[in-house]
Amino acid sequence: MKRSALVILAVTLAASVGFLTCEKVEPEKETELWPEIEPLETGHLQVSDIHSIYYELCGNPDGKPLFMLHGGPGSESSPFMRRFGDPEKFLIVLHDQRGCGKSTPYAELRENTTQNLVDDIEQLRQHLELEEIIILGGSWGATLALAYAETYPENVEGLILRGVFLCTQEEVDHYYHGGVRKFFPEAYDELLAALPDPERRPLPEYFLELIQSTDSAEARRIAKAWARYEMKIAALEVDDQWLQNVFGPGGWGEEMYEMSLLENYYLANGCFLEEDQLLRDIDKIAHIPTTIVNGRYDMICPPVTAYDLHKRLPNSKLVIAEGAGHWMGEDAVEEALLESARGFE
Repeated sequence: MKRSALVILAVTLAASVGFLTCEKVEPEKETELWPEIEPLETGHLQVSDIHSIYYELCGNPDGKPLFMLHGGPGSESSPFMRRFGDPEKFLIVLHDQRGCGKSTPYAELRENTTQNLVDDIEQLRQHLELEEIIILGGSWGATLALAYAETYPENVEGLILRGVFLCTQEEVDHYYHGGVRKFFPEAYDELLAALPDPERRPLPEYFLELIQSTDSAEARRIAKAWARYEMKIAALEVDDQWLQNVFGPGGWGEEMYEMSLLENYYLANGCFLEEDQLLRDIDKIAHIPTTIVNGRYDMICPPVTAYDLHKRLPNSKLVIAEGAGHWMGEDAVEEALLESARGFE
């Protein structure tokens, strides 16, 4: 059940064009993902004394390497993510980040920072004996893709970024401290109502403290409240009855503890990045062909961030997916990601 949930969340994307080019993808345009495929190989890579990360290889073993980075922090890879690149043209590489999915140990916070995750991608690239890679990352995966590319620009052929998050204080405040409330007041107020002290700030630290409570029932109640909030705002239209079934008695919303813990852990620590670090170091990747895809109505990662990043990257293309929110499975976003991957075939 848990993996089905993360497919729905996706939560969880080309050739270069001129500066400030922006294309619209119409929501009525039909898309067709590549067929479902099974991995050619799966395994675990020991990346530290504590952590072992799960990975899988799909598609063509001799194809161009396409690394798919999942969102979160705290989500995981899914079979859905295998379907965004032509399996005859790409070697599609997925992995679960530290503490996530099939990686071990489960929900482990020790030695779990952005820098650790960047190094894991590099260890995996070397383990697979690959040269330049293409990276497709969405949401937190886009953050991680940028962090990796700025650390190892010589190893990156291209970037596809969906739902851009740069982990600035402004973005965090939008998510936690009232920006989302302008559009989802009932969902935001419901989130605050779940807290013992709804006036306490800053919220990332408070959520982390509560989710780490020694009272396991209380910790899971808070984790579920956070996950419900995120799922409500993640797509353009999320049915309230569906949410009630997911987070009601017996629903798989009970299993979202890992995501809520890791997400709040990272955001409470500023994603282990300096303020504006990703934009400060953007010149390191100015030469890398980059496509940026953002839903017009993305409540988690508003398109202004994608637009500002695009303005700083002369070798980038910006696609605003009309009629779409944050989820990578919305039609306009799917179409843009498929087209972006075709540009690297």
